[in-house]
Amino acid sequence: MQFQLQVQGAGRRQAIAIEAASEAEAIRQAARNGWRVLAIAGAQADAPAAAGVSKHAFPLLQFSQELLALLEAGLNLSEAMATLHNKENRAGAKATLAAILRTLQQGKSFSDTLADFPAIFPELYIATVHAAERSGNLPEALARFVGYQLQFDAIRKKLVAAAIYPSMLLLVGTLVTLFLLGYVVPKFSVVYESSGRDIPWMSQMLLGFGQSLAAHPLLCLAALAGAVGALVFAATNPSMRQRLILAVLRLPVLSEKAAEFRLARFYRALSLLLHAGIPLSKALAMVSAMLLPGQQGQLAQARRAVQEGLPFSAALEQNALATPVAQSLLKVGENTGRLGDMLERSAKFHDEEFARWVDWASRLLEPVLMMFIGVVIGGVVVLMYMPIFELAGSLS
Repeated sequence: MQFQLQVQGAGRRQAIAIEAASEAEAIRQAARNGWRVLAIAGAQADAPAAAGVSKHAFPLLQFSQELLALLEAGLNLSEAMATLHNKENRAGAKATLAAILRTLQQGKSFSDTLADFPAIFPELYIATVHAAERSGNLPEALARFVGYQLQFDAIRKKLVAAAIYPSMLLLVGTLVTLFLLGYVVPKFSVVYESSGRDIPWMSQMLLGFGQSLAAHPLLCLAALAGAVGALVFAATNPSMRQRLILAVLRLPVLSEKAAEFRLARFYRALSLLLHAGIPLSKALAMVSAMLLPGQQGQLAQARRAVQEGLPFSAALEQNALATPVAQSLLKVGENTGRLGDMLERSAKFHDEEFARWVDWASRLLEPVLMMFIGVVIGGVVVLMYMPIFELAGSLS
């Protein structure tokens, strides 16, 4: 990304352009060149995809996988970063890699360098790298993080795939129902009105509703466009999307499964930190953000209990943060000194159970939705033809 800076140096003031990953990095570069920064006029991306350096613009998982492959091939960290920088084509990611490479070449540690980009590298990632630097086993730490992220991405893709078909069913069913109500029903209402016969009250309500839709087409289209726009806004706005997801996850059946899924992520992240050599108490504080606010309070109490000498499994059990399976596995891990492995096994067990539940729920939801849509459309058709049925019965 290119930043336009107003600087002063050597007794004169001028505007310069600096390629950097962030405003802070641009200011540091200007200071190293002897300039005093007076103002930053703005930033211009080298490509439309690089409107800013963010976690969405930087492929963290791909970066970790490629860095792991180069380190396992025998390259040192600087050589691996230089290779990744040279092969990168996306302007935003290339600028970020260039900033990381420059900082590494100046002697700064890798974890401290990553900490300069909190919007890209989460605290969990930085802490894992920092612990791996002390143990000298960065490839193993990266491999564990890649496994952690791949497992989470697999669950997320399964959820998205399971939601596509029901969403399409609802969309098609809604459009067909609106077509019937807004176009077909008004045509039938004209025929019934010209016949002069009494029609059932339910059919009268349906015909009246269809006539109202046909009489105000622009208003109906505006309402439909507003509903679609609201859904698109809720899906693209992070805060609105999070509120919508939390509201859905409060439903009776989903709330229990969502709590188990969060606990599985909590176990896996905690296992990642413990394998990196981070103490249990510090690791508990770092993974607190993965839980809901109520669970975060329970985790704080569990952390205090662990600091006071209570076994970890008992502390989680007292604060309702351990499932029966996790409780048994954690006790085994404490007795054998393999707590990190048992946390990983607990997370894997619950992830597999959650995946099976998603498959079962999607298979059940599809026929239920088809039945519901069939009942709605069939009800509209039956109510339209009910006066004809009554007329045919009277004639017979």
